Amino acid sequence: MRIRSLRLSVPVMAAAVAATTATAGAASADIDFGSSGSSGDMVITLVRHAESLGNTSGLIDTTVPGPDLTSRGRTQADNLAIQLAGENYDCAFASTMVRTEQTAAPTVAEQGLNLTVQSGFREIEAGRYEGTPEAQAMSGYLQAPIKWLSGDLNARIPGSIDGNEFDRRVDQALLDAQRRGCADPVIFSHGGTIMFWSMMNADNADKNKLGTDPMRNGGRVVLQGSPQKGWTIVEWVGHPDLG
Repeated sequence: MRIRSLRLSVPVMAAAVAATTATAGAASADIDFGSSGSSGDMVITLVRHAESLGNTSGLIDTTVPGPDLTSRGRTQADNLAIQLAGENYDCAFASTMVRTEQTAAPTVAEQGLNLTVQSGFREIEAGRYEGTPEAQAMSGYLQAPIKWLSGDLNARIPGSIDGNEFDRRVDQALLDAQRRGCADPVIFSHGGTIMFWSMMNADNADKNKLGTDPMRNGGRVVLQGSPQKGWTIVEWVGHPDLG
């Protein structure tokens, strides 16, 4: 885990808000990154879920199990499976939120994979801001996560987690995948989790991506590395053509 300190301009922060809510380093002290089991390099593909009823509601919804996909979202999930058909994933993960599991289903079926549900890949909990309008996220829900990008991991979402807790749980989930022997997993997760964790940990994180290519429904980030050595972004697809 390498925490990157990124200075974000107001326009870039606004783009981060749009991407996380709109519709379509030093290692953590308490994680044993050197434990027995596989410790080889990985290529991880983090995929944002397809359009959900939470997206179309205009309200922040980070509850578990949360809302289902819309009919459009189910079409997007089918099209995503077609786009990813040429990949040779060896494992598949989804969060505890049903929208990721529903997004994963066509890809898992197409590639003959078993889907593992992992709570560490869930969306950043909104805490006090649960159910508030997405339009107000900049002055509420995302204030603390934006501080995480500048290195202030002690910033806490009221009633929720701070940056240390967020980063640690994603790291732990990836370490679990590595220990299972996964070298090329596809992980169905959420816009906030994917973008903030990637920007906090990748050694080549480009803050401008948040403005030029923010993560829409079905978007994905591919990173290479390991929990022990750190991560490098090798592909960022913020605007997939999924219908």
